[in-house]
Amino acid sequence: MDAKAIERLGPRLASFLERFDDCFGRREPAEHLRRYVQGQLSDLPRKSIEPIALEFGTRPRTLQQFLSHARWDEDRMRQRLQEQVSASYSSPRAVGIIDETSYVKKGDKTPAVQRQHCGAVGKKENCLVTVHLAYAGEQGLRVLLDGELFLPESWSADRERCREAGIPDSMIYRPKWKIALELLDRALGHGVRLPYLGGDEGYGRIPEFHQELDRRGQLYVLEVPCNFYGWCKRPAPLHKEHHAGSGRTLKIKSPPPSRVDDLVAHSPRFLSQDWTNYYIKDSAKGPIVWQVKSAVFHYSSAGMPSRPHWLIVARNALDPAEVKYFVSNAPLNTPVRRLLAVGFGRYAVERCFEDDKTEVGMDHFEVRNYRSLKRHLIVSALSLLFLSQVHREDRKKKSGADGLPGANGGQCDDLFAADERPKAAGLPEAGGRQDHLCPAAECPGPQEPPEADDSAAAGDRDQDLLLAPMSA
Repeated sequence: MDAKAIERLGPRLASFLERFDDCFGRREPAEHLRRYVQGQLSDLPRKSIEPIALEFGTRPRTLQQFLSHARWDEDRMRQRLQEQVSASYSSPRAVGIIDETSYVKKGDKTPAVQRQHCGAVGKKENCLVTVHLAYAGEQGLRVLLDGELFLPESWSADRERCREAGIPDSMIYRPKWKIALELLDRALGHGVRLPYLGGDEGYGRIPEFHQELDRRGQLYVLEVPCNFYGWCKRPAPLHKEHHAGSGRTLKIKSPPPSRVDDLVAHSPRFLSQDWTNYYIKDSAKGPIVWQVKSAVFHYSSAGMPSRPHWLIVARNALDPAEVKYFVSNAPLNTPVRRLLAVGFGRYAVERCFEDDKTEVGMDHFEVRNYRSLKRHLIVSALSLLFLSQVHREDRKKKSGADGLPGANGGQCDDLFAADERPKAAGLPEAGGRQDHLCPAAECPGPQEPPEADDSAAAGDRDQDLLLAPMSA
């Protein structure tokens, strides 16, 4: 946006930011927030502190102090942001998505920076990493609800270095999946409701992450790597047989868990099925179609089988070598298209990162203490929420013809039924949601709903994902 565009949005931005005035004890830092957000929404090529300050007539030192030393409550600002999303944009079709992003940085003073895998460049690089929870709602609403710095073990072990960077002693190394749970718990505690949670195989490969989501009553669809282990048929427990005639005791072993790619290739549960084509969405190169099979699955955790889950395998119809595997704790009568909408919906968080970096300047920070970085991430999420709101409201004014999808593919009318929303009390210790499950012996695998139910309407879509089963 140029200065004139921001000026036209001035009243809307002022009204939006007034909702966060209680995060400040004094007027000055509240005014600095307005300058900082205006800078992030501007067309400045570099949206770090100095260019923003010079553009809007503020001393760079003043904005530096706004992030690092000024007295205001950034935690309350994050809470207000989440409460606003919950109050204004709650939807039974909303999806939460866990993912991480990285920032290439020079030197060794930026908090948690070190040489590590950097997704931004696809190789090891000097960078820092943050873990985020995104929210994908209706009509293209995509926002970042929260984010936290990943503190590598080498930093955690060097407390003096942490103190120099303003990292509190209470902040220690946690694996990224545990940070993800902290973000989820914080959002749920602030009233955000996520009918489903999605994540890539970096999180899906951790059995403990699956278990912790189950304990919270959180439905999920997680991508898993091909070497994720489990069974299509729940194994019998190890037991002993005594043969009196021979005087020997024989141990009958349960079958070991198998990799999911081996199960898809050799299990009768998959071999007995035909591939079902699902029309995912349109792209610049034409329609995207994936072929899908599914079965009941018990993942392995420390050698023990889980309760019944979904295992879904999807392969690209145009490139069968491209294969994805998803595991979900959703009820076994859930339509496959709903789970695919979550599994393939990870594009929303990637779009959030792209917009937050290219439009807002989330990766333009030049700070050397943790509080400044934390505040920058929260304010950047605030700016992205405002942009998303403006985009959403303007799209309503420019809606297309009745019955036709908009530029982003339209919206499914009933993607997630109300009785499928997560309820922790509905997770019995030994069996999950019994009203949605059938005994393993009677239920060979997740069953597709009747044809009429799974293709409910010609306009059945979910946030760019059309997900209609197609005839082979």
